[in-house]
Amino acid sequence: MNSFGRIFRIHLHGESHGWEVGVTIDGCPAGLPLAPGDFQTDLDRRRSGMPGTTARQEADLPEIRCGVYKNRTSGAPLMISFRNRDFRSSDYLNGPRAPRPGHADFAANEKFAGWNDPRGGGMFSGRLTLGLVAAGVVAKKILSPLAIRAELVAVAGSRDIQNAVSAVEKAGDSAGGLLECRATRVPAGLGEPFFDSLESLIAHIVFAIPGIKGIEFGAGFGSAAMTGSRFNDLIVNKRGHTQSNNSGGCNGGISNGNPVVFRVAARPTASIARGQNTFNPNSGKREVIHLKGRHDTCFALRLPVILEAVSAVVFADLLSLAGKITPVRRKT
Repeated sequence: MNSFGRIFRIHLHGESHGWEVGVTIDGCPAGLPLAPGDFQTDLDRRRSGMPGTTARQEADLPEIRCGVYKNRTSGAPLMISFRNRDFRSSDYLNGPRAPRPGHADFAANEKFAGWNDPRGGGMFSGRLTLGLVAAGVVAKKILSPLAIRAELVAVAGSRDIQNAVSAVEKAGDSAGGLLECRATRVPAGLGEPFFDSLESLIAHIVFAIPGIKGIEFGAGFGSAAMTGSRFNDLIVNKRGHTQSNNSGGCNGGISNGNPVVFRVAARPTASIARGQNTFNPNSGKREVIHLKGRHDTCFALRLPVILEAVSAVVFADLLSLAGKITPVRRKT
């Protein structure tokens, strides 16, 4: 459903054009200092405004609804919400509904018998990643010294990101991107075989981000063309550090003390300025549709902080399971 995690557990709510979007976090340790200003840096990294991102401008002001007392987490479920204000629902409600190519429209309509909210993609919108970023801010507070950093390394197959985005935008099209995420100072022993392995959990939450179509750890798909003598990471000390990192920091689904490194492929944004063919079930005919609304040319531009956030949620949950996350003891 809309929940993820076993102890540090998050639950997303909202739709793109609904009243609000946000996240509820259960299992957050008590005593963490937390105020609305703590979210600003990561929210700004996700915000639109740079070339290639949507013209929709939301304030993205976090409202801490519950779970905080005197600027410290109280141990109760923590709810953080963001009001939706800058939306134009009329862009999605004029005329018969025809499923947009590349969107969740058709599949969602079938699953929810036509009752799903179509405005801006509803619950399938990238707008819901705002809750993921908020959860990541909280998770990062309990991970030190573990650190996570993601970056966009290519757009439309080019490392010249700015020019690639510009060219695609001028053509009225959209672009995907390749991103790399690296977690350092990860303790060995995180992950539960078989179905809650570290790689399984990261892949699970990463694929919940709209538009992610692939993931690889370490050498990834390149390992299929390697020999064992070339792939195997030679251990160089008693802490398990290795000469190479083809396994991406995991063996047997468990962290081995080396950096956890993975890459993801983000598809091109589904909404484009060009007309596209689709089948309209209301008329029973194929037709060309021209999409209205404000959309990212390349949503991957805003993905690095989202990747960091979901990774932080996984590590916070695994560290909680391992008993390494405890309440901050109040001074008397």
